[in-house]
Amino acid sequence: MTLIRTKNTVKKFVAVTSLIATSLSFGASAELGYPEKEELKFGFIKLTDMAPIAVAYENGYFEDEGLYVTIEAQANWKVLLNGVIDGSLDGAHMLAGQPIAATIGYGTKAEIITPFSMDLNGNAITVSNEIWEQMKPNIPKMADGRPVHPIKADALKPVVEKYIDAGKPFNMGMVFPVSTHNYELRYWLAAGGIHPGFYAPHKGDTSGKIDAQALLSVTPPPQMPSTLEAGTIYGYCVGEPWNQQAVFKGIGVPVVTDYEIWKDNPEKVFGITKEFAEKYPNTTIRLTRALIRAAMWLDENNNANRPAAVKILSQSNYVGADYEVIANSMTGTFEYEKGDKRAVPDFNVFFRYNATYPYYSDAIWYLTQMRRWGQISEEKPDAWYAEVAKKVYRPDIYMAAVKSLIDEKLVPASEFSSLTGEDGYREPQTHFIDNIVYDGTKPNEYINKFAIGLKAKDKL
Repeated sequence: MTLIRTKNTVKKFVAVTSLIATSLSFGASAELGYPEKEELKFGFIKLTDMAPIAVAYENGYFEDEGLYVTIEAQANWKVLLNGVIDGSLDGAHMLAGQPIAATIGYGTKAEIITPFSMDLNGNAITVSNEIWEQMKPNIPKMADGRPVHPIKADALKPVVEKYIDAGKPFNMGMVFPVSTHNYELRYWLAAGGIHPGFYAPHKGDTSGKIDAQALLSVTPPPQMPSTLEAGTIYGYCVGEPWNQQAVFKGIGVPVVTDYEIWKDNPEKVFGITKEFAEKYPNTTIRLTRALIRAAMWLDENNNANRPAAVKILSQSNYVGADYEVIANSMTGTFEYEKGDKRAVPDFNVFFRYNATYPYYSDAIWYLTQMRRWGQISEEKPDAWYAEVAKKVYRPDIYMAAVKSLIDEKLVPASEFSSLTGEDGYREPQTHFIDNIVYDGTKPNEYINKFAIGLKAKDKL
């Protein structure tokens, strides 16, 4: 595993005379106190959306907060989650679904919270060259001969049906059962009439393959391209740089980005245990402050800092992919077929559009998809969805961090003016590939809108 340690040359946080004896309770207006725990270890997976952690380290934002941080790459999402739960990691770059699933007891039961949403967008679905050639006749073309985007799974459906008729399983990869990637891939497939399968944990079936036409299985992100090349899977959904890596290697074609599946969708979060937040409230606010500053730096001046960020991420101790591969998406473009590079300025968003604010409605969307595909076995009332979201997503901590940053004039208040009076629920969202509107205050009504998937009252 790769370790990154804080530089020894940096001075300690503040002089003793400036220390505050009492801790700041979340949401209070008192001056923020000294961090209760200075030495911290954070985990991450080698994906470009871990960038706020890397930038907070490299730009000295953690050190500004008196936090002396070790950053450690993890083998996979399960190892990372277990590390946070058992305390060997103080916090981590997490799949948004992980704290939610842990809280409701799907998989490992634990109280994990997030005070900080790490990014919007950043994923794509890639298919092998062989599958792409079979899809192309089903895709409309522009005047210059390039495919019209977004490409819907309607173009894949005849291909999947051909495999099924021939008795061949149509295998696809995603990174974890409660990952955004799993739900985005399922969403895209189902919107095109392809059933991605149900889970039935109450029956001991957590394969997610009941009634499936496309069979989805877990593959760690860095292994996606090699697994595709080996023919074990025909396509996958993953974060960057592993879609662009397939293009560079000439082994696959990204057909749709998650920006096109759900515009400005939430992706990763920074996860800590509830116990950590309660035991170390100042430390929690301070690490949130550092991450907020890093996210702002990543998006400021119309992404002017992205080339510098790519240089950081390309280091072997972070993502470790070639600069050109990471830059292909991080600097505002995305390459589909080789040579078909298009402008996608919001493919990676770290601060714009309130990206860092932990919205309850984002958590509820994940819960609706868990229910839709059977990971939540039984009907739940709307109030249950709201209650779970408020246990996991902690805008009170986030806003305490924001207020202290503004009070210290480290960030301008104008950057957060849109959060005035925020209740944690986004306005109903309309930018989905199937045009179904999502209102986080009405989860059961939303679940019942889908043609494929469990309805609110269904049970397998």
